[in-house]
Amino acid sequence: MTTLPGQWALTMTTPIGRIQAEATFAASEYAITGTASGKGETVELRDIRTEPAEGGGERVTWSQSITKPMRLNLDFDVVIEADEMRGHSRAGRLPRSAVIGRRRPKAE
Repeated sequence: MTTLPGQWALTMTTPIGRIQAEATFAASEYAITGTASGKGETVELRDIRTEPAEGGGERVTWSQSITKPMRLNLDFDVVIEADEMRGHSRAGRLPRSAVIGRRRPKAE
């Protein structure tokens, strides 16, 4: 069972500065789905995959396309441990950008 589902506050440190986003993941018996919101747009996440990470935790990868602040296809590779995720994203040939995330508390 994946530990991924929920809402995550993400910060990406990119060559153009820090970008804040919100990612939401849901799991069913058949698939994991998700969306990301930030910079005035919400996009679907594609090819979400999870597997045990070397050294513990859960490795999660996904892809998404954005149009703001510019049109990019992004690939993410992060590791979740408890309520934190750390890893990177990459847009084509651009350098990797650090990604950190924190799970948002569930609404009561």
